[in-house]
Amino acid sequence: MPQAAMQRTAYDRHLCYNQTMTTHRLNPQVDTFIGSLPTWQQEVCRKVRALIHEAEPEIEEVIKRRDRPYFVQHGNVCAFQATKDHVNVFIYDPIAPDPEGLINQGQGNATARSIQIYQDAELNEQAFKNLIQTVVADNRKGGWRKFKSSSTL
Repeated sequence: MPQAAMQRTAYDRHLCYNQTMTTHRLNPQVDTFIGSLPTWQQEVCRKVRALIHEAEPEIEEVIKRRDRPYFVQHGNVCAFQATKDHVNVFIYDPIAPDPEGLINQGQGNATARSIQIYQDAELNEQAFKNLIQTVVADNRKGGWRKFKSSSTL
């Protein structure tokens, strides 16, 4: 067995299994982005990526701004950005409810908020999937801008 295959984590194996069993639209450029990160950030991004696809199997991955992975379904849903000490998951719906308090940056921003995930931090996986499902549902109904503008009329 090749060394690289032996080094896969259980999470990687889960992701590979899901790739063959569902309609996930995985982008090799996102693989390249993730592969360029420090090991702990790779693990965070792989885990979050799989949760995004579990929440919404038809979500698509694209690269915007030359190197930023975006997850889209009827509009932007979320994006990754790695920093020195955490991974940002930008959530592109500033009005989606966050009852579990996952969002820890950008409350009050006009277009996006973020979840900053630090090394060894735990993510409430079900709450995260619920948030992604809410953003996608809002996008399918025309997006948060439509909701926001109709509520101010």
